[in-house]
Amino acid sequence: MITPLTFPVAPAQAGAYPTVAPVRPRCIDKESLSRPLPAQGRRTLVWLMVAMMGLFAATPATAQDLLPPAPYAYKQLDDPAQEAKALALMETLRCLKCQSQSIADSDAPMAGDMRHQVRERIAAGEQPEAIRQWLVERYGDYVTYTPQVRALTAPLFAAPLVFLLVAALLLRRRFRKTRGGKP
Repeated sequence: MITPLTFPVAPAQAGAYPTVAPVRPRCIDKESLSRPLPAQGRRTLVWLMVAMMGLFAATPATAQDLLPPAPYAYKQLDDPAQEAKALALMETLRCLKCQSQSIADSDAPMAGDMRHQVRERIAAGEQPEAIRQWLVERYGDYVTYTPQVRALTAPLFAAPLVFLLVAALLLRRRFRKTRGGKP
C-alpha cells in the first residue's frame, strides 16, 4: 500500500499560507521499480541516449570562431624592416593548432592571433627575442622550433647521446667476442 506524502504546513495565521494537498507518488512501490521496461520504452531510451551522445559529439564541431581576424593577422606592417623582423620571427614559431606549420604559413585563427601579436609588438619596438620569450612563457616551449636546454628539457637532449653510447659499447663487446674466439 502506498501512503501519500504530505509536506508540513506552518500554522495558518489569518490565511497567510495556503493549504497543501497531499502528494501521491506515481512509481515508488518496489514492484514497479523491479519490472523491466517494455520494448517501446527501451527503444525510446536507446534513441534518447544516442541523441544525447550525438549532441555531445557535435558540440566541438559547432564551436566556430565567430570573431573577425585580428587586424595584423593578414596585414603587413608599413615599415619593411619591421615586417622582415616579424616574418623572420614568425617562421621560427610553431602553430599550436596545426603543429607542423609555422604561424607564418598557417591559416588557423590562433596562428592569425599570434601573427597579430608578433606584428603589434614589433611595431611597438620590442625585440624579437623578447617576443619569443613572452610567447614561450604564455604557451610553453612547444611554441618554438628551437627549444632551449633547461633542467626540464635536458633529458630530451641527453637521451640520444646516452643511446648512442650504449649502442657503441654493445657493438664493441659483440665484435670483440667474434674476433677473439677464432682467427
